[in-house]
Amino acid sequence: MPYFAYGQREIDHLKKKDKKLGVAIDRIGFIERATKPDVFTAMVDSIISQQISSKAADTVLERLRVLLGGITAEEIAVADIGRIQQCGMTMRKAGYIKNLAHLVMNRSLDLAELPSLPDDEVVKRLVRIDGIGVWTAEMLLLFALGRPDVLSYGDLAIRRGMMKLYGLKDLPKEKFERYRKRYSPYGSVASLYLWRLAVTE
Repeated sequence: MPYFAYGQREIDHLKKKDKKLGVAIDRIGFIERATKPDVFTAMVDSIISQQISSKAADTVLERLRVLLGGITAEEIAVADIGRIQQCGMTMRKAGYIKNLAHLVMNRSLDLAELPSLPDDEVVKRLVRIDGIGVWTAEMLLLFALGRPDVLSYGDLAIRRGMMKLYGLKDLPKEKFERYRKRYSPYGSVASLYLWRLAVTE
């Protein structure tokens, strides 16, 4: 299973820039976070995962894989939407997934081009797609494309982790942005630790 790639360079940078985060990094240790390098599968998974637990989403994705024999645009484009929905998702989500498959098949969305685009352009293109919002696009940047500097204000757990780390009662976006700039260009690694802090501290 592939994991998000980082090492001592990123750790040293974050510890130098932020002592409180550095203490948390030393206490928690190295984090292995699985990635989803197949961008199409990651996008389908992100749509399925909205508003349900990760365990439930994994079950639905596996049912879809069994049904189709693989998570590809070709398979989903020709599959009956009712059968997709019966894997355990809403009809709206099934429609989003079908639409995504058609966009890939007719080249309205060129997945092969995404790795060469800057982060903001990837987000701009993805949020045009029904079922993909800014937060989902940012998670795809991090976990499908492996981008090093993703820290999402739209992620409640990241904000919760940051508030716990610094003892904050609220976190307006302006203050969040100051921390984001401090962590840059390794915001993605900071995200891993903030997520862990949100659930363990």
